[in-house]
Order: sequence, then C-alpha cells, then structure tokens
Amino acid sequence: MLRVLTSTLRFPRPWKPLETRGCSSNPGAAGREIQVCALAGPNQGIAEILMNRPSARNALGNVFVSQLLEALAQLREDRQVRVLIFRSGVKGVFCAGADLKEREQMSEAEVGLFVQRLRGLMTEIAAFPAPTIAAMDGFALGGGLELALACDLRVAAASSAVMGLIETTRGLLPGAGGTQRLPRCLGVALAKELIFTGRRLSGAQAQALGLVNHAVAQNEEGNAAYHRARALAQEILPQAPIAVRLSKVAIDRGIEVDIASGMAIEGICYAQNIPTRDRLEGMAAFREKRLPRFVGE
Repeated sequence: MLRVLTSTLRFPRPWKPLETRGCSSNPGAAGREIQVCALAGPNQGIAEILMNRPSARNALGNVFVSQLLEALAQLREDRQVRVLIFRSGVKGVFCAGADLKEREQMSEAEVGLFVQRLRGLMTEIAAFPAPTIAAMDGFALGGGLELALACDLRVAAASSAVMGLIETTRGLLPGAGGTQRLPRCLGVALAKELIFTGRRLSGAQAQALGLVNHAVAQNEEGNAAYHRARALAQEILPQAPIAVRLSKVAIDRGIEVDIASGMAIEGICYAQNIPTRDRLEGMAAFREKRLPRFVGE
C-alpha cells in the first residue's frame, strides 16, 4: 500500500522563473480573456489569474478554458509563486458558470468532451502546487462555484457574492467536480440538499455553512473579497514554501484514504521536507530569536 501511495503522490518539483511577469494596464488587452499577474514589492510571491470576459460574465467557454489551462501551466513552472489568487475583472461577477449559449451549438458528443475538459481544468486547479484562493466578489454559479471549490481557500463578499450549484435548475447536474468536492467540503447531506434544490447562497450564508473561509462587507469598488484574499495570501507568504506545498499534498491526499494510510502519506511528505535548507533556516532562526528567511530550497 505504501509503495502505491508513494508512486501516485505529486510532490512539488523544482520550478523555473518566467521570463515575462506582470500585468498590462488593460487586463482585456489583445482579446485575452485570462490575464496572468505577478505582484511586486511586499506582495512579491503572490500571483493572480484575472478572469476578464465581460460579454459573457466570465462564462466557461472554449477560449476561456484554454487560456485558463495555459495560465496554470505557465504559473506551475514559476518557482517564485507562493500563492495564487483567482479573481475577476468583471464587477459583480466571479464566474457565471458554463457558457450555455456556446454549448447549445455543440453536438452531444462535443458536450461530453467539453465537460470532460472542464473536469480536467478543475483537477489542474486543485493540483496546483502552491495554495490557491478564490476571491468571489460577485456571482459564482455552477461551474463558477466548481472552480472556487477546486481552490484551497475561498473568500466572498458577504452580500454581493451569490453562489450555488444550480445545474438541476437547467436540466443538468454538476459535471466539473461539484458532486465530489461539495460533499467533501460540507458533508454529504448538506451537499445533496444544495445540489438537489439548486439553492443560491449569499457570501454570509456560505460562510455560516463552511463553504467559504471568510465573508467580508463589500466596498464601493466592489472588490472587498479580493482585498481580503490578498491579506490572506500575505499571511501565507512568509512561511516556508516547500513546507506549505508539502502540507497541501499531505492534506489533499490524506483526506481521500483511511487514517493509517493518511499517516503514511504525512510521513512521506515530512521526509521530503527534512533535507531542505528552509527547515535548517527555521531551526536557526528559532535558536537566534529572529525571523526566518525562507528561500524555497
């Protein structure tokens, strides 16, 4: 059993820095629906995926999904990324879910392939090595909530965020991981109730249920959840990045198995961390009564 677990675990691997970093002043420039941003100064180490498809309320269409996958592949290879935030450039919307207008033009076979692709996208988000945070300042419905569920942490505006797996109200069922991730987040009975009814929740209601980590009062700019997500990312930044990523592996893989196997996974992850420079730096900093300077090695 331990040998099988070892062979299937995806440990963080060495990353190489990107040649080009940062955002343009116009996130929708050159027809891009997805913009990759790397923050600077005290926020260095925080990367953002900015979703900007205002004409379709950030609906998950073919181009949108392709650009999301491209952005994830790009960021996965960037060793500077310690936290990744998903946010929207469209006021009042995080992601409105599947692009049903586009889907109407597909054959049954094409629909099946596209939903499979969506499921793969959510798997890539969930498997991203660094912690991920969804900043939901507006609507996150259907596939939009499934995208947020694939993230490690979720922050929502208490009043303006509206979320739900509403597929049954459209004659569908969640097909991009919602039937699997929502029960793991909230428990089986509550997840069934929300999916069977297609109920929509405010950010405050979602926090009360444990669906989001934080719900914040909205501001005039309509980006309060994003600012709270940034603050949360800043709490993660100073911590040892390899230890954080290995903690993510241990939690994500351990929750899927029995406790004995989970303890074995934790042991494997801990062993991976022992030879790191950061572990030695943490011990030295404690001994010398100073803040550690972690480098991710």
